[in-house]
Amino acid sequence: MEAAPDQYLIAAVRSALWEPSDPARAAGAQAYMKSSLPSLGVRVPDVRRLAAQVTAEFPPASAGGLRATVLELWRTSVFREERYAAIDLTGNPLVAKDLEMLPVYEEIIRTGAWWDFVDGVSGRICALLLAHPVEMSAVLRTWSRDPDFWIRRASITSQLRAKQATDTVLLADVIVPNLADREFFIRKAIGWALREFAKTAPEWVEEFVAGHRQELSPLSRREALRRIGAGAGRP
Repeated sequence: MEAAPDQYLIAAVRSALWEPSDPARAAGAQAYMKSSLPSLGVRVPDVRRLAAQVTAEFPPASAGGLRATVLELWRTSVFREERYAAIDLTGNPLVAKDLEMLPVYEEIIRTGAWWDFVDGVSGRICALLLAHPVEMSAVLRTWSRDPDFWIRRASITSQLRAKQATDTVLLADVIVPNLADREFFIRKAIGWALREFAKTAPEWVEEFVAGHRQELSPLSRREALRRIGAGAGRP
């Protein structure tokens, strides 16, 4: 039997988010996100803080219960901040390295279908990759060729937090199938992933950019080399 969602926790999250809501800021936030999903006008750091406070007050009893709670909150959200809170709940140690969270993250990516939600779970996917490299590497290689470009973006940004633990073969394997894609969010993701890794291994990034100079978009190339010396990557 599947665990049931914790309705007390969900209600507490919603109540906590209402208190600092700001209608004036909400209108601006919704316009900025170019979304039909309304906003409460609660700042992202405040959403994180409130989600942590509520989780401390109503600690999840099990990993299965937390998964069910996250999905219920996500699926029934009326405001954007409720979805942010659902993502924040996935940072709980109960599920941080739980492979059974992968379908949850995939649903968030596919149904959220916007950069803030997709990028919101990139750190969680990275944690799963570091804990389960064999299984997750296979998943991410499959994702890198998915028809849904948000899923492909998630595969590309999956190692943003890996630093020295970055699997460079995997990084190249998820980027290369997307080099010809003209979608802005893919090109930006490629540049972002390379720029972040350049903080750890600038030589590798320079070599990758040089080896794919004709395929990389100007945006991806510029972002990739942003943190490398002024002369890096010149023809």
